Amino acid sequence: MNTATTTGSSSYDTWFRRYWPRPGARRRIVVFPHGGGSASFYRTLAKRVLATAEPLIVQYPGREDRLEEPHITDMAELARRISDAILPALDRDVVLFGHSMGAAVAHEVALRLETVHGVRPAMLCASGRPAPRHHKPGSKHLDDQTLWDELSRLGATPSLLLGNAQVRRVVLPTLRADYRLVERYRPRLDAVLSCPVAACVGDRDPEVTPEESEAWAETSRSGFSFRLFQGDHFYFRGQEDDLATWLLSTADREAA
Repeated sequence: MNTATTTGSSSYDTWFRRYWPRPGARRRIVVFPHGGGSASFYRTLAKRVLATAEPLIVQYPGREDRLEEPHITDMAELARRISDAILPALDRDVVLFGHSMGAAVAHEVALRLETVHGVRPAMLCASGRPAPRHHKPGSKHLDDQTLWDELSRLGATPSLLLGNAQVRRVVLPTLRADYRLVERYRPRLDAVLSCPVAACVGDRDPEVTPEESEAWAETSRSGFSFRLFQGDHFYFRGQEDDLATWLLSTADREAA
């Protein structure tokens, strides 16, 4: 991996949650949450990579400990700020793992790292997200009830919380901002990464078909790996060990 000029640690600490710091780890796994998601949702998955890697989880503005910060609804701006902030982590191999909206963000960050900063990630893994060629613009962010119904349909939020009016008031602005970001996003179909790419999806995902996930192979001039898991859009819940093992072994194989 090329050496990059680093930015201040304050930006790094703002954007990434290190629940279990492992400064001596040979690799970092950077997790990009789904739309409406936050860093804490991925604690269980992140903990599973501790044997060989240090997990970093992106914390987007407008949620949890960044609740008072304005949401970012432009993909280019979000990717620019994250890629600038991540530079201090690039003193070792970095695998970017994004789920759903997070896969699109991770892809844009990987592209920016390669084209702007001259840094090649060790691997990009796109989970639960169609490849850029199959991107589906929409307008769900315009309607509150449609957005709330999405939470129920995709199964990310317990039904008890879905019926809580206070939770709805807190969550809706973030959900709307994230849907606005991804629905207005237009990926560059001719952009190809030099790093390896992997993709994975649940076999009952209502948002993504296996074929749409496998099309991520088009985004890399290097290696490609694919895994079909059992489950829905959030297939990895309860299968964190399996996903982490596959992710780490795939990164090892691509690095060999």
